Amino acid sequence: MPNTSAFLDEAFQLAAQGVGRVSPNPAVGAVVVAHNDGAESVVGRGFHTWSGVKHAEILALEQAGNKARGATLYLTLEPCSHQGRTPPCVDAVIAAGIQKVVAASQDPNPLVRGTSFNRLRHAGIEVDVDLRYANRALELNQAFYHFMRTGRPLVTLKAALTLDGKIGAPDDGATPGWITSATARAHVQTMRHGSDAILTGIGTVLADDCLLTDRTGLERSRPLLRVILDSQLRTPAESQMVSSCQNDLLVVTTSAASPERRRRLEAKGVRIETLESADGRADLAALIRLLAREKYLSLMIEAGSRVNWSALESGLADKIFFYYAPKILGGTQSMPVAGGSGRRRRADAIVFRDIQLHKITSTEFAVEAYLLKQTDQETPNGSKKELT
Repeated sequence: MPNTSAFLDEAFQLAAQGVGRVSPNPAVGAVVVAHNDGAESVVGRGFHTWSGVKHAEILALEQAGNKARGATLYLTLEPCSHQGRTPPCVDAVIAAGIQKVVAASQDPNPLVRGTSFNRLRHAGIEVDVDLRYANRALELNQAFYHFMRTGRPLVTLKAALTLDGKIGAPDDGATPGWITSATARAHVQTMRHGSDAILTGIGTVLADDCLLTDRTGLERSRPLLRVILDSQLRTPAESQMVSSCQNDLLVVTTSAASPERRRRLEAKGVRIETLESADGRADLAALIRLLAREKYLSLMIEAGSRVNWSALESGLADKIFFYYAPKILGGTQSMPVAGGSGRRRRADAIVFRDIQLHKITSTEFAVEAYLLKQTDQETPNGSKKELT
């Protein structure tokens, strides 16, 4: 009996090495297994990175060489069937003489979606989609699946909170300290590494003089795009974000912004976009459309109370990732995670689905959850149908 689980597990382990290194492509892992007198042996392995150009299947097949003939190819995702930066992988799989393909998921890309599987079967290659791995495939490339389904980036609202839902205190001033531990903050860096863009508001920039960089030191397919919502262009030219700008800073503003401030920031290499909503503020929805056009598949929001509420109330946020520390600030002046006008009735509360709890330290945890939207199609147990 073939050890399908072990080989697919290895393919996923390989694919994980591409996280942050492949966007706007998905992370993919491939394992080629040869069969000799009833024994199985891995003869080829591969995973995709943007800088490496070649896809996981090609790397695994090249490593396997002639041993690929009559072998089984284990994949985390259906091979591509269209011409991109590289020729279609499905052609290489057929030419290599692979006998069987075991994949975890169909590709959600409309250009592929089942086409490669059909071509493989037409070429006499057995195809098995192991649905036990469907959720794992989705989790690995969540932003890619979301983008292919909706045409816009996956928007994650991240925050560090006390147990009573506060993100700041009235007298924090110049020395606010941290709500969560160094371990939690390191975990945030891994989230940044897996994101294409990160957004904050001008209030946070002025209060914290933040950097919002990916400090994992790991390779990326492209720089983390840092975005500031700044209706009046109050972003200081001497701020850390501007001073560290290397074609990776975008400020979204309005027609009310000072032309002189615009020239000063642009001289520092900052990209300025005028995206104005009906209420005269920097337009988050228009920004998300811009990011989609430029193939940024994921956006993480690390902002203050007002921006957080705007993202939630508008439904533009898709999910939350909230880090909780065992602390209470209390009081009516401490800043809640989401400010604004709020909902006036408990019956109108914003609702979430597919709740996951993550242990961060022995005393800290995180809540990951998805906004329940009217467009959601739910299964009887409440989980959204993502894969078929």
